[in-house]
Formats: sequence, structure tokens, C-alpha cells
Amino acid sequence: MKKIQNYVTGQWLEGKGEGVPMFDSVTGEVVALSDTEGLDFAEILHYGRTVGGQILRNMTFQERGNMLKSLALYLVKRKEAFYELSYRTGATRVDSWIDIEGGFGNLFANASLRKLFPNQSYHVEGEPIDLSRGGRFMAHHIMVPKRGVAIHINAFNFPVWGMLEKCATNWMAGVPAVVKPATNGSFLTEAVVREVIASGILPEGALQLITGSARTILDTVESQDVVTFTGSATTGQLLKSHKRIIEESVPFNMEADSLNASVLGEDAIPGTPEFDLFIKEVRNEMTVKCGQKCTAIRRVIVPENLVEDVQIALGMALDKVTIGDPRLKEVRMGALISKDQAAEVRDRVQELAKTASIVYGDLDKIETIGADAKKGAFLSPILLREDHPFKNLAVHETEAFGPVSTIMPYKNLEEAILLAQMGKGSLVSSIATYNDKIAKDYVINAASHHGRILVINREMAKESTGHGSPLPNLVHGGPGRAGGGEEMGGVRGIKHYLQRTAIQGTPTTLTEITGIYQANAKYKEAEQHPFKYHWEDIQPGMSLKTHKRTLTDTDIINFSNLTWDHFYAHTDTTSLDGSIFEKRTAHGYLIIAAAAGLFVYPNKGPVAANYGLEDCRFLRPLYHNDTIYVRLTCKQKADRDVASAEHPSGIVKWFVEIFDATDELVAVATVLTMVQKKQETFVEMTDEKIEEYLSKLTPDMKPNWGIMTPQHMLEHLEYTYKIASGEIQDFEVATPEKILEKVHASLYNYEKFPRNSKFPSLEKDKLFDLKYPDLETAKAKFNEQREKYVVYFKEHPDAKLKNLVFGELNKYESYLLERKHLNHHFEQFGLL
Repeated sequence: MKKIQNYVTGQWLEGKGEGVPMFDSVTGEVVALSDTEGLDFAEILHYGRTVGGQILRNMTFQERGNMLKSLALYLVKRKEAFYELSYRTGATRVDSWIDIEGGFGNLFANASLRKLFPNQSYHVEGEPIDLSRGGRFMAHHIMVPKRGVAIHINAFNFPVWGMLEKCATNWMAGVPAVVKPATNGSFLTEAVVREVIASGILPEGALQLITGSARTILDTVESQDVVTFTGSATTGQLLKSHKRIIEESVPFNMEADSLNASVLGEDAIPGTPEFDLFIKEVRNEMTVKCGQKCTAIRRVIVPENLVEDVQIALGMALDKVTIGDPRLKEVRMGALISKDQAAEVRDRVQELAKTASIVYGDLDKIETIGADAKKGAFLSPILLREDHPFKNLAVHETEAFGPVSTIMPYKNLEEAILLAQMGKGSLVSSIATYNDKIAKDYVINAASHHGRILVINREMAKESTGHGSPLPNLVHGGPGRAGGGEEMGGVRGIKHYLQRTAIQGTPTTLTEITGIYQANAKYKEAEQHPFKYHWEDIQPGMSLKTHKRTLTDTDIINFSNLTWDHFYAHTDTTSLDGSIFEKRTAHGYLIIAAAAGLFVYPNKGPVAANYGLEDCRFLRPLYHNDTIYVRLTCKQKADRDVASAEHPSGIVKWFVEIFDATDELVAVATVLTMVQKKQETFVEMTDEKIEEYLSKLTPDMKPNWGIMTPQHMLEHLEYTYKIASGEIQDFEVATPEKILEKVHASLYNYEKFPRNSKFPSLEKDKLFDLKYPDLETAKAKFNEQREKYVVYFKEHPDAKLKNLVFGELNKYESYLLERKHLNHHFEQFGLL
């Protein structure tokens, strides 16, 4: 029988033991063997800290985020193979989608968080703190990657999502991971890791996989490591109390199964949308993944006068749930992960049934489609009813981790809240109500016992992700029984793998450390106007002092008339008594506008646009005839993604200090500008450059890729110039409409055309017939046609012409295409 392998210390290894069988949940067949015998866990952890950790720590947040995005795109293209394996865990297509593509979604979501971090390898948190009256001694907080590994001990229910939702956060933080999935289902985790490693996108050591037992893995953890656990509360508590965890003060994040509650609001009576949504939500949470979700609804809390209605409605909804082979489209619920798990669920139901009644389902009887119920780990949905939930506590203490929920009554909202709290802490709760006062009362009073609360009503139903769906930008965790930890949560989740450190020093020193200009730091006088620099060349602290301007009475009156801002301080000097103003006062936004007039560079350059204004403060009034000047200083830089038709750019935050004639600071603001990045990928194709490259081109040159000869290349370029000059326009754009905008926008980026790109009118792997007798003739025809292209746009500067690939192009876009296209083919023949 085949063994699945472990990926550790840079290699795929089999264990040296006999192995533990993993079973197909549907057929009962052995899928593979899991074996970790002989693995050196101390060596594995050390390898991650030293090899993977060093590379990840040195990457910027932007580099890590783009790495995650690339990995997600890579995995999405290979998802179907994972679905085939997922069926063997008993998961339906929908179940598998949550696990597989939900996992990839975590990579995408965390990748986008790079925009919220500085363009460096560590984070600067919060605002600066002035520790002295003179402003020469201050403090800030930075957060740097921990120098350990993230050890993820995962549950069986989500072999893919469970790994990627955690790894996405530690990789974004710059910390490598060692993943230990539950043995059942680890064959699916292994398949995903194989693709991750094969992609080459992650640095070596960033991910290691242990596919079976790892009982001694915590014996060598260190203080810089982070351990996360998902599973039963009993196992989690045992691991959390490990001697080494305590001795080394290792952060331990536990996310345990919890008795999550959903409440039906008193207003949500039968016939209301909220009642129907509630029934649908409970049914889904009982049957999706066969109820094997740590966020599933275990306790169904309903008004006592609606118990019968809910019981009947749920029974009718569950009657529609077909059970069987998860590969079949008509099947809505598959199998549990294993027969052992199914047996454990039966035991827990029997414990609950000592006081509660089973009102739907049968532990010993089940009808299946396309599968043998005796061979697979199948179980009927089980709905219980506990009429005395304040007296019989098993329903608040015993969890059946399967398709099992219990209905219980409440008299008033206060009782509903108390019942929800009796679960002693859960990952999630929900309430179905269209009454916002009920919603508020429940949320505020129940929040202490839940990590997340969903309010269900008719307005959010179509867009809701549901009671049981943790989201990467929200905290996932809960107090008490739920483990007391938290995962994900956007930026918050990433910070779990960063060490927060307070730093103290002068503003100048802290500017250098943080990469963010701190007020009162020394200025770095710019050699030229800062707006002349490209994004890469601008550095925090780079500064410009402007000339001066006097604000006149006329300026203030004109600004009032222009903006319609006729506030009395600007327009009625007879009303100043008892106010903070002494004379006619300049508008705050006039001051900002006047400051911009002083520091803005008028000529076209790398600064593409004003991007916004932040933290604007007016420290004292300015009156007519007051004189001001501005100190413009680069405060911070932030990278940005560009997907539209614009050149690559980043954001520069400028600290604007406005002083009066006595050098007193009177106003401050942070102005954001969009600044273009330098184009260093392509050679600008001037007449001289083209002549230089063509002079090097000889008939015997071989391409670096593709099958073209030099003459084929020139005749192809001549043909594209005929399109660009309008001679050939009788064609349809080949690029599908749904992606044309994206393809068109790619002209503006600084990325080369992929090698072996296929031109629509050319047959793949086949050369077209040559038109001209020799290369020299082809060169002459190329130059002649290019001249026609140049002349055309001189005579028609506003023209727009079709292109086969990129759609309609104006003069500038045609130039961008020409630059990319010539660079592509000249590089193809080694001319550049």
C-alpha cells in the first residue's frame, strides 16, 4: 500500500514504520498509509527557523503579499485534482469548495493586506509618542517577524483551508510554517503541498509538512516559535499545558470545537423572511461538511411558543437532504471523515438523549444514494429537543461533532442570552431578527461569550456568508471553551507572528529606524524639487522649503465667493466679539490651498495625481496680511497595485508644515500623491536605436525562443505597423470582450510580453511565407512602414485605431505597444 510522504528539511521523505491506514469515507477502502516514524522533529523546526525564516524575514510585506497572490493563482489552476481527493474524505462538491477554494481565498485575502503595511520587512504600529516637551525625545512601536516557526496542529475537517488560513498569516508576517494535519484526510493536504512545493513560489523552508503522528514535536519548541491548535478542547488543553510551552513562554493559539448557538428572535414568527432564513441556516449548518465544522450550530434557541413550528419546519427542510456518494450531483450530504468519528458522534447523541428527545433522524437507519451505508461513514441528520435547558446541562457541555443540533425554548430575550452564555464560550453565535433593538440587546449582552456574532435578516440574506463561515478579514476564535485564542482577523492575525517592541530616541533616529518621517526630525534637503523624483528615488525625510506668500483681504473674500463658505469669521468682522478670532480670518482650506500653490511643481513629471489629504490640523488662526511658507517633507511611501490603464506607481505621503513669518507652526497636514515608478525594463525605441539594432541583424541569427527567422520577424513587425497606421483595419479584435479591458491595461505596465506569445493571425508552430527576397529588402520595407505610422499620428493626433489583441488604441497607447513589441522581438534575437 502506498505511503504518503512528509516534506521536511527540503525533501520528500517516507516514514520508516508500517504506517497508519487512511480510509475512503464513502467506500471504506484504504486510500494510503500515513507514517512519520524516524522523523527528527528538532531538526525540522531548526531547518524552518534558519533556512525558511531567514529568507522570509528579509522580504518586504509587498514581496510576501505578491508571493501569496502568485501561489493562489497557481493553485486555482490545479484545483480539480484536489476535488477528486476531497470526495474521498466524504465531502460533497460544495463542502470541498469551502475547504479548497476557501483556502485559496485566504491566500488572496491576506495578499491584499500588503497594502496596509509599509514597504519594508517590518511594521510600524500606531502613532508616535512625544516623551518630552521639546520634541527631541520620542517613542514609537515597531513589529518585527519572530525568529521561530509557526507550528500548526490542525483538525481533520478542513485539510486545505485549515492549513492555508493559518499559513497565509504567518507567511505574510515573514515566519515559516510546519504543518501537522490530522492523519485522516492528510492525503489531501499532501497533494496541495506537493503543488505548492512544485511551484517554486515559496522560498525553501517556508513550508514543511508532517502527515501523521507528531507526539514529540513540542518537546523542542523555543520562545520565538508560535504554536496553533485546532481540534477538541480536551486535546488542546493537554498541549497547551506542555512543559516546554510553559518553560519557553511559547505563544499558543487554541481554536477548539464549541457549542455554538443560533437564536430565533421573538419577532421572527412563521411567515416572516427571518423565520425562513433561520430554518435554512440551521439546516445548512447541520448538513454542510456533515456538521463537522467547529462553527456549526449545535444549540437552536427559539421562543417557547415557536418550538413546534421550528421542529416541523426543520424536519421538512431535512427531509430534502439527500445522503450518499458526494460525487453525485443529487447528493447534498456526504459521509463523516471516518467510521470511528461516526461511532463517536453516535455515542455523544446517546448522552444527549438521556434528557433530550430525538425528534428527527435515526442513529441506526439511513438511506443513501450511490453508496453502501454499511461501508461508508454515513449518519443521518439528528435533531434533538431539550425542553428543560436550564435544568439539563448536557446540551451545553456535550458536543456531537456531526450533523446534530438540539432545539431548546426560551421565555424572553434575557433567557435566550443566558442560554447562549451557558455554552461557556463559543466561536460564533447568530440571531435571526428584523428588530434592530432585539439585535442590539442580544449582541451587546452575548458578545462576552462569543468570538463572532451574525445578525440574520432579509436585507443581508443574499450577500451573507452564513453563520458558519469564518472570514479572513475577521477574527476567528472565541473565549472559554472555544479556546480563548484567535486566528485570521486581517492585519490583526498577522500581528500574532510579529514581536511588538517599543523604541525610544530622537525623532531623527526614529525616522531612520521606522522609515517614516517623525515630526522634529532633521530634514534632508532635496537637491531638486521632490516632485521631480520617481517613486523609487524619494526617501522619508527628503524636504523642500518654499518661498513665501501673504494672504490678503481680497484672497479671503474671493475664496468665500468661490466656495460659498461665508462663515462669519471670514466675512463679517463686526461679529468677532467673544470669539477666538481677532480679525478677518483665512479659511482653513484656503490655507491648505495656498500651501499647495507654494509646494506644487507645475511641470509634468512623475507625480501623476493628488491622492488624498489626511490629518489636517489648524493650530492657530491666520489673518489677512499674514505671511506663510511651507516645509514639504516626505513622510512615508506605500506601494500600490495598478490594474487599470495607468503606469505603475506608488503613494507618497508628504508631511506639510505651514509656518508664519515668525517661523511659528500654524497648520499641518499630510498630502498623498500618486507617483510613477521608473521605467527601466524597456529601451525607448528612437529612430537612432532602431537603426542601431537593425544594423546588427543578420540572416543567420537564431532566436532565443520561437521559430521565427530574422526576416520573418521584420515582416511580422511591418504587418503590425500597417495595422498601427490604419492601413489594415478590416478585422475583429481577437481578445474576448470579458478580458479586453484587462489586456488593454497591460500596455501601461512595465512587464515584458511573455516569450512565445502567439499573435492571433499567425498559425502556431508554423512559419508564414516570406514576401520579400532577402533580409535587406525586409529592413527597408520595415522602415518605410514605420515612417507611415509616425506620419499618420502626426497628421491625426486624436485618432484611435483597432489592434488585434489590445482593442482600440490612441496615439500614446500605440507608442506603448510599439515599445513593448520592438523590445520583445529585438530581445528575441539578442539585439538588446
